[in-house]
Amino acid sequence: MPVNSYDNSPMSWKPSIDRTRKPIYKTLANQLQQDILDEVLLPGTKLPSQRELADYLDLNLSTISKAFKLCELKGLLSASVGSGTYVAYDALSNAYLLEDAKPAHLIEMGATLPDRVSYEPLMVQLRSMVQETDYEKWFGYGRPGESLWQKDAAIKLIRRGGLETTADQILFANGSQNAIAAALASLCKPGDRIGADTHTYPGLKTAAAMLSVQIVPIKSEHDEMTPTALEHACKNDHIKGVYLIPDYHNPTAGTMSAATRQKIAAVARTYNLFMLEDASYSLLSENPLPAVAFFAPEQAVYIASLSKTIAPGLRLAYAAVPSQYKERMAKALYNLNVSVSPLLAELAARTIVSHQLEALIEGHRQQNIRRNQAVNRYLGDYACAGADTGIFRWLRLPGGITGAEFEALAAQQGVQVYAADRFVVGNSTPERAVRIAVCAPETVEELEEGLSILQGLLRELA
Repeated sequence: MPVNSYDNSPMSWKPSIDRTRKPIYKTLANQLQQDILDEVLLPGTKLPSQRELADYLDLNLSTISKAFKLCELKGLLSASVGSGTYVAYDALSNAYLLEDAKPAHLIEMGATLPDRVSYEPLMVQLRSMVQETDYEKWFGYGRPGESLWQKDAAIKLIRRGGLETTADQILFANGSQNAIAAALASLCKPGDRIGADTHTYPGLKTAAAMLSVQIVPIKSEHDEMTPTALEHACKNDHIKGVYLIPDYHNPTAGTMSAATRQKIAAVARTYNLFMLEDASYSLLSENPLPAVAFFAPEQAVYIASLSKTIAPGLRLAYAAVPSQYKERMAKALYNLNVSVSPLLAELAARTIVSHQLEALIEGHRQQNIRRNQAVNRYLGDYACAGADTGIFRWLRLPGGITGAEFEALAAQQGVQVYAADRFVVGNSTPERAVRIAVCAPETVEELEEGLSILQGLLRELA
């Protein structure tokens, strides 16, 4: 049996592998993955150095490096220059937040489901469309050259979110998740790295994992990404891009200041980063700040989704894409979708250019305010971050309980919330927090029932 002679120090992982199974690096990677799944190696564990393992196993250093790289691409490991390689905190977390069916016997406060105030006006508009004599055109393939006026509607919506753009920059996607996947597929190669907040939208994580793109956590201060940390990642982790949610950040509910937006954009220009700006929640703000893309439009793919401000069933997002990225991203969207639904694209455009848009947004905002007032009544004594116009809150937990423990405890009492562990990136330590979706319950009464249960649990922890 090989003996560790490299440092003669305790090793956190001492694998035993079958050397008859080739290639050896895949055998070692499979063993590492299995030990993580079996919780022999816990999230946050620092692994032995590659040289130390090579010495212990009597293998070439390149064999260890290839095994580690394979596990990094699967999202199981997180490596940082100067600090070593760790089992990723999110290696075992479930990043698929929208379940196949409504959870039985639970008050749903996990997935960020918006309220339903816009559904009736959309139905009225839809009935009008399908009664037109040439209604059959809504059921064919959409062609980019036939959608110029729909791009004008997209420009209006994006302007409402704090960015001026032009029709030649607009691409259509089947929702923000589709746009994110297309952006990563077109702007990254397998093994490339992008930066994101230490807790981020799980859809980014699932898309990146599918495409073998690694996410590097960028540290925050006062609940917003710091330009200094982003610059450090550019120099040391060689990131190629950065993903941002500047308004109503998911999951921490913070809003990035205008000054920080400008500084982040300056870093992107200096290091030639692409910025993927997710503006899914920007329209919830009555007076949106300038988009990050406003300060460096040539570096930014700006994604304006209709899911949270009009209706998720529209499955439509507009992307404002600079010329240097547009052709690549257009090809990625074509390969993923061929086209978006002409029916839904026309319905969205008519809703936007009519006088309904502001009324619909204001209706959502007022519903959000009413629901957040209930949150403040029940959870006002606790650290529950978020604006009264947002659709979710970030509850930092008292005592020593973890987010995962509280999520399980709440489920036992009949309430679904999502722990910080589901959103954490790489080797970042999950906050002791949970995200509460305030608009997911169908009624305010159901919301208050769930909040009352959560309040009781929090009092027991105090």
